[in-house]
Amino acid sequence: MLLPAAALRQEARRLGFTLVGITPAVPSPTLAQYRRWLAEGMHADMGFMARPDRMARREDLNVILPGVQSLVIVGLDYHHQLPESILAEPARGRIAAYAWGLDYHDWLLPRLEHLADWLRTAAGGTLHERVYVDTGAILERSHAQQAGMGFIGKNTMLIHPRRGSYFFLGEILLTLPFDTYDVPHRETLCGRCTRCLAACPTDAFPQPYVLDARRCISYHTIENKGSIPADLRPHFGNRVFGCDDCQTVCPFQRFAPATAEAVFAPGTVERAAPPLADLLTLDAAGFAQRFAGSPVFRIKRERLVRNACVAAGNSRDPRLIPLLAALLDDAAPLIRAHAAWALWQLAGPDSRPRLQRLRAAETSPDVLAELAALPV
Repeated sequence: MLLPAAALRQEARRLGFTLVGITPAVPSPTLAQYRRWLAEGMHADMGFMARPDRMARREDLNVILPGVQSLVIVGLDYHHQLPESILAEPARGRIAAYAWGLDYHDWLLPRLEHLADWLRTAAGGTLHERVYVDTGAILERSHAQQAGMGFIGKNTMLIHPRRGSYFFLGEILLTLPFDTYDVPHRETLCGRCTRCLAACPTDAFPQPYVLDARRCISYHTIENKGSIPADLRPHFGNRVFGCDDCQTVCPFQRFAPATAEAVFAPGTVERAAPPLADLLTLDAAGFAQRFAGSPVFRIKRERLVRNACVAAGNSRDPRLIPLLAALLDDAAPLIRAHAAWALWQLAGPDSRPRLQRLRAAETSPDVLAELAALPV
């Protein structure tokens, strides 16, 4: 039996998806590049990316779903415009645009499951499927390119030539073929443009099409559970969750449509750029209340306050000094360490008595190491 591609597209758009691609379930053509990237350690501490069982899934989609024949990939726009003057205010913490509203998993997953149900009905119940939103061990951007949904830019993002790259992706693996498949998109339309590479604050692109997570602001503010490297911190500016710089400067973003889904709009400026003073004074309950239902919630209070400390240290705002001083007594060593660094950036030698008292009472090796790196 052949599944109806045209009807599938119609149903996907009815559910609110703005992009749809269909491709045979064959291995990604970028597997060799991915292996080299892992071998060079550019996945940083994200060890799950290199796990043998997950590599087996990427190399053969049948390991995920025996008998798989097709991949349906959908996209959903999330672009919403806010003034750069507000987002760049040093006294605010900047959040990446994808996280301004609802956690995209909560929107995409139920609709993808509905689409899978529709396909199963169309197949008369003979279909088996697997649905993923950001969780499967597949190279989704590469498969999306094979499904004609865009090309991989020098910033490693999937870019649609008429929609930019501000969209989420989700996938359905299926055990039946379609009556038609999409033609793979051209490998690149970047030409000589290197705006994304030049815009990266931490030089996280050692070469075009290669991102070194060890230097990436998004990695360190979201995935990194430990200390942010001290040499990178001054380049973070006011970013506290993710970074959009390599996307924002892309010329194709001028075509990016505003999202039709109000749940991805920030609602208030504070959802996109909360005052650092608010973030530095968050307790666990306040964090949960403020960020429940947001992608920010996944990094929990400790990492967000860590990130806010770095942003505060870069802010040159003396009003934050008392808040950072209070965090020297925080229960989390990760926060104490970054608060100490930030306090020195803002107060300099005036912070020496506070930091010396911290060192005298401190038992955490990580905090003591942080203090040892400061001239206190």
